[in-house]
Amino acid sequence: MNYYDFIFMIFRHTIGLNNYVFKDLKDVLAKATLPKSGDQLAGLSASSNEERVAAMMVLADIPLKYFLEELVIPYEEDEVSRLIIDRHNAKAFETISHFTVGEFRDWLLGDFATKEMLSTIQSGLTPEMVSAVSKLMRNQDLILVSQKCEVITKFRNTIGLKGRLSTRLQPNHPTDNLEGIAASIVDGLMYGSGDAVIGINPATDSPKITRDILFMIDNIRQKFQIPIQSCVLSHITTTIALIEQHQPVDLVFQSIAGTQKANESFGINLSILQEGYEAGLSLNRGTVGNNLMYFETGQGSALSANANFGVDQQTCECRAYAVARQFNPLLLNSVVGFIGPEYLYDGKQIIRAGLEDHFCGKLSGIPMGMDICYTNHAEADQDDMDNLMTLLGVAGINFIMGIPGSDDIMLNYQTTSFHDALYLRKALGLKPAPEFEQWLLERGILDENYNRPTSLSLKSNEIFKALL
Repeated sequence: MNYYDFIFMIFRHTIGLNNYVFKDLKDVLAKATLPKSGDQLAGLSASSNEERVAAMMVLADIPLKYFLEELVIPYEEDEVSRLIIDRHNAKAFETISHFTVGEFRDWLLGDFATKEMLSTIQSGLTPEMVSAVSKLMRNQDLILVSQKCEVITKFRNTIGLKGRLSTRLQPNHPTDNLEGIAASIVDGLMYGSGDAVIGINPATDSPKITRDILFMIDNIRQKFQIPIQSCVLSHITTTIALIEQHQPVDLVFQSIAGTQKANESFGINLSILQEGYEAGLSLNRGTVGNNLMYFETGQGSALSANANFGVDQQTCECRAYAVARQFNPLLLNSVVGFIGPEYLYDGKQIIRAGLEDHFCGKLSGIPMGMDICYTNHAEADQDDMDNLMTLLGVAGINFIMGIPGSDDIMLNYQTTSFHDALYLRKALGLKPAPEFEQWLLERGILDENYNRPTSLSLKSNEIFKALL
């Protein structure tokens, strides 16, 4: 029996009296996925738990080498597929090239798969391999392997070190009012938030408003000598234009997806991302490193753009990590529950997707964070987010969001607050990025036991008045 006859044979499995046949690799991947409302909406899910188990058993027997032979989206039709294959590191793949997906899972959970070994194989993994192995894992498996991975990035501080948890301070305002944004920034800093980035979603993509916000944040940073980076999450073409005017741009942001067509729906392609990356590097604003790209992703984005090509939403998400990896990002976060219950219906699905995204990102070498969130029409609540946040903290998440009261008044969704980050750091014994930690101690925002002094509210008022 030759290799391709073998592959044909394993794309079928019998359970009891039922014989299940799967038409191709992406069908197996989709049917092996735990229930997601987005995959159900797309007509890709298994029809029963029995069929799902059959697909998992088939998937476990597929050799990793086969993922280099059958692409879920053809090489000729999609630039993300071309990027995945053209940048595949055959030498890094050698260590695991003889494994099936099931054997790869067992190896990842074993003692031989150390932090150093996982770093060595990253460039030899395709997104589809990573997605496949995650589908065979329980939640605790995803957490255990994620905890082994360490992805460290640097700009003005160092993010991703073991025993550290950073936060994105997200002071969004519905009218981009500078005083309102500044008040939220000061509030977040007084709670030790902002070491990942002070990142603002502008209410409009106006170059003038983006520039004004950038200048305001940069003024705060320089006035108080804070070792942080800032970002206004405008479209990358707006940011490129501002860089050409030598405006104070630290990080270059863009939402990305896992297919060429989905990225085109965002108004981007790999060439535009490369242009933004090179533009950011030209300003040379980093002090301890030059990781300067900031990406956001989310399960369901490709389907919502009618650009998933019959690929399940988690595998599409993993392909977005291949796009991100190309540009050495400082940060990437999945907006896991933001796209809505049409894609992740309830708290259980959001929790599973968050653990999957974190595992797949970290295993791929991505500095992974999470917007642990839900929309108000989802079957989820803040207890679900507490659970996911705690699980991700144990798993070694690089950063989470910090928003006043956990309620984003501009984007109208629920996420994590400044207080949530304090809880996670205290409960798990985590610290901020080392450079930012030193600043917090020197300014008296934290004491030697990493508690907030009772006089801090007065200091907050003084700082805000100084800014105005």
